[in-house]
Amino acid sequence: MSEHPAGLTPAPEGYADWLTELKSRIHTAQQRATLAVNRELVLLYWQIGRDILTRQAAQGWGAKVIERLALDLRTAFPEMKGFSPRNLKYMRAFAEAWPNDLFVQQAAAQLPWGHNLVLLDRLPGPETRR
Repeated sequence: MSEHPAGLTPAPEGYADWLTELKSRIHTAQQRATLAVNRELVLLYWQIGRDILTRQAAQGWGAKVIERLALDLRTAFPEMKGFSPRNLKYMRAFAEAWPNDLFVQQAAAQLPWGHNLVLLDRLPGPETRR
């Protein structure tokens, strides 16, 4: 059995090294894209949490608004995960724990959402989060 699929010529000299380099560049680009998506989602979640806090404080909305918001967001974006009542409560707690948007942009957004949740659960008060 030949090591080349039918119809393909043998690879020219230097091809294997070039292919290795291309695969590395593709992998690096995929990682950067994943990190960018994560950063945007963490920032979005923080903004949603901040909005929930602001509206609850300013308009006296109770905790039930989170249940309603979860249903409405899941209906509007059925292909997206992350809009459960539990996760919206985490978003609210995340914004409450780290109210400084610069901190969120520079530090917290570099971590995956799940890691931020671990920090919220393991650092129970503002004094432990500084």
